[in-house]
Amino acid sequence: MSASDFSAWLGRTEEAQDQLSRNLIKRIAATFGEEAPAHGAALPPLWQWCFFQEPLAESLLGTDGHPARGGFLPPADNRNRMWAGGRIEFFEPLRVGADAHRLSTITHIEEKHGRTGALLFVTVRHDYSQDGRLAIREEQDIVYREPNPPKQSGGDEVPKGDWSETVAPTSTLLFRYSAVTFNGHRIHYDYPYVTDTEGYSGLVVHGPMIATLSLRAFCRANPEARLRHFSYRGVRPLIAPQPFSVGGRLLEPGKAQLWAGNDAGIAQSAEVDFD
Repeated sequence: MSASDFSAWLGRTEEAQDQLSRNLIKRIAATFGEEAPAHGAALPPLWQWCFFQEPLAESLLGTDGHPARGGFLPPADNRNRMWAGGRIEFFEPLRVGADAHRLSTITHIEEKHGRTGALLFVTVRHDYSQDGRLAIREEQDIVYREPNPPKQSGGDEVPKGDWSETVAPTSTLLFRYSAVTFNGHRIHYDYPYVTDTEGYSGLVVHGPMIATLSLRAFCRANPEARLRHFSYRGVRPLIAPQPFSVGGRLLEPGKAQLWAGNDAGIAQSAEVDFD
């Protein structure tokens, strides 16, 4: 199926309202082993991914645990869905406890051919706002790949950086992150499915969680930095329970390079612009 068949999805929009509730924020904080921010405080970077999820009934999900194809996103039947990366602009913080709004727009659809077969790339822009003010603008890249065994090695060697943290991706951590993001994708918790059906060697660590932990490590190492722009790209999957590191280095004033990976090489690369 060519990208032209999906032209009807270009420009499609979807709106979602949510309250950045303290109860859910306490669960996110517990998942990451942190103190929960107080009511009215700034929502930590990338925690917006835990909100604005439509709670669909199980009957409306596909066999992979994702919402069934052909709703807001194009159908791309018989392909496996992956979150490939994205770009985020930070204008002002979202505030804990307040109502928020997300407007999602499909901005780009493109078919490519790689070593593992045809790849369909879909870019969705998300605008997050509170009180009518734009707080965050995000471009999310989703890729649909043919059901071939995924690449699990071959990333560039993880370099030595200015900071580094080690993450132990236990099955409990993966389950809890799936729970707080209301993500039913079975590759993160269903071992028989992820190994037998999708061809991975074990449970897959969530790409968004890797990005969240990577940016958190940057903020811990650079507590005075004010985030402006964050871009990240998945290189290969990380498989639980093998530990991985998140680290980075300053390239010049206001710019840093980040990465996540293990002995098999870099799994996710990123850049941050900041004041």
